Amino acid sequence: MLRRFIRSLARPRSPGIEFAAWIQARVQAGDIAAAEALLQERLQRDPHNPMLLHLLGLVRYSERRHAEAAQLIERALVHAPDDPDFLGNLGEVKRAARQLEAAESALRRALTLTPSNPRLWTNLAVVLGERGTRQAAIEAADEAVRLDPHDARARLLLAQLLHTKGRAGDAIPHLRRALELEPGQANARFQLHAARAMICDWPGREAEMIELLERWDRSPSEAEFGEFHPFAAYSVPVPNALRLRLAQRYAARFMAPGGEPAPPDPPASGDGRLRIGYLSADFHDHATLHLAAGLFPRHDRSRFEAFAYSFGPDDGSEQRRRFVASVEHFTDVRGESVEQTARRIRADGIQILVDLKGFTFDSRPAILGLRPAPLQVAFLGYPGTMGAGLVDYVLCDAAVAPPGSEAWFGERLALLPHSYQVNDCDRAIPAAAPTREACGLPLEAFVFCSFNSPYKIEPRIFSVWMRILSRSPGAVLWAIVRDEQAQANLRREAQARGVDPARLVFAGYVPPAQHLARHAHADLFLDSYFVNAHTTASDALWAGVPVLTCPGDAFPARVAASLLEAAGLPELVAGTLEEYEEIAVSLAADRPRLAALKARLVRGRAALPLFDTPRFVRNLERAYALMWEARRAPGPLPAFTVLDCRRFPEPAGRDRAAGP
Repeated sequence: MLRRFIRSLARPRSPGIEFAAWIQARVQAGDIAAAEALLQERLQRDPHNPMLLHLLGLVRYSERRHAEAAQLIERALVHAPDDPDFLGNLGEVKRAARQLEAAESALRRALTLTPSNPRLWTNLAVVLGERGTRQAAIEAADEAVRLDPHDARARLLLAQLLHTKGRAGDAIPHLRRALELEPGQANARFQLHAARAMICDWPGREAEMIELLERWDRSPSEAEFGEFHPFAAYSVPVPNALRLRLAQRYAARFMAPGGEPAPPDPPASGDGRLRIGYLSADFHDHATLHLAAGLFPRHDRSRFEAFAYSFGPDDGSEQRRRFVASVEHFTDVRGESVEQTARRIRADGIQILVDLKGFTFDSRPAILGLRPAPLQVAFLGYPGTMGAGLVDYVLCDAAVAPPGSEAWFGERLALLPHSYQVNDCDRAIPAAAPTREACGLPLEAFVFCSFNSPYKIEPRIFSVWMRILSRSPGAVLWAIVRDEQAQANLRREAQARGVDPARLVFAGYVPPAQHLARHAHADLFLDSYFVNAHTTASDALWAGVPVLTCPGDAFPARVAASLLEAAGLPELVAGTLEEYEEIAVSLAADRPRLAALKARLVRGRAALPLFDTPRFVRNLERAYALMWEARRAPGPLPAFTVLDCRRFPEPAGRDRAAGP
């Protein structure tokens, strides 16, 4: 920010551009103390000089002392209230401090003074995106690109915003242009590959993605990879050792300088309950809460005190209202900095902090990097390792983390019985389903479905699906693909594999309850390979649709196997893709056998471990108790397996805990 501010000085100002450049040079050299000392010395003589106050604010910003930086720039603005540079930089500082409303206000004031400043429009777009007003953010980023078509940063931002709005196809031209402007920008190249995955544009993508991941692994510079996420490594065939290394590199970005020690154990609560904190942006109408809604009202309040820290939007939905009413303590921390939220968690005496986001969209892993709780746990939201240092345990199960998989993770494993995935047994399925005609489905055809996000569809599994269709006369594949470019690409790929593109039926978006209802027209759910169906597989099973899967070699590629084991359908877990194909074809040709599987699923649904929410909660609470017991014992934390409360009703202390 200092360098950019100095470039913006169109005329010498007291204390002068040369002095500001000297301050910047000292900060870049790491000699911040010298820069601060000289600024403080000059402020002693001229305490109201707005330029000096502003420069000291920028120095404090470079040290991540955001509150102090904002105060100094605000003091400068008292004496120069119409300085657009001061206002613009105040907006950036407020954004870094998570004071997003104040950041937006400062940037809009700056834009009234210099409405043709593309940097201000770009920064406003960032703030609006973080506030959740993504359409307004797109419009601001679009204005930045219009004002400066050669700004690669603005184009990249616009592309990212379009992508998050489900407009990956529209994002691609901006990403290609950003790469023309800055060919070495690995972040733009990664975003381009992610956008291409969303529109099922496959030629050359897998090999290029692997090359990018390997380049990131070798690169000494983190900066060039920007928002490159380690989850990308799960969508292509690379070794798990590489996936772990990339997660460790990514996690290091969020660690406090020099590392942050875990705080001492907080004082025991007056009533002796274990204090559990849940951290997420998804406490609204979101897939994570669809799964976990039944967890919070079922916590044993005589033994556990649950806190929820929400940094996502309040969408006013019934899911949000139900959640807020069900959790014992709820706090909306959207407007807080990560430091403020970490202090709040410490002040609340949280003993086990459970992160439900991992490295996913809108996450705040920097809170974990500040180590606000003695024990930190990853659960549900991210199917992979978070590297090392951010969390102590990953809650998983023996299907997603089979024996020997400890090497895939930088954390200890806490294995739950059955499946790691919680489900809500209170979800209602509307009795009235839309007609087949309304869904665009043939009246009598066998319907294979795959309701995954399009990025999970890749050439290897799509080829298997097309062979299944070729061998199943009249059958169709029903998928949720809304982007017209993605639909066109899939039709082209089907044609290339000898399948009539008309046999692909694309479903539009409908609310969750209606989506559950329309499962009535699906016969068999075909799972994806590198990244399985997760919530979508649970939806299908809850709605009575069998799921067919073939496990891969990593956590996200084994989730459906976990769900099927817990749903009593292990025969639908194929050992190879060849076996997967044969099972699908045989079930399409044997309607009575498929009907028997459906009947078994529906008839036993209430008693199946996958949908027994009270049973899951008791097992989860056993895991928490074992973790805390291990935390208080001498020596390193052990990995452990929780024994099912239904089969082994003895106290949690009798569970099996194994060393690393």
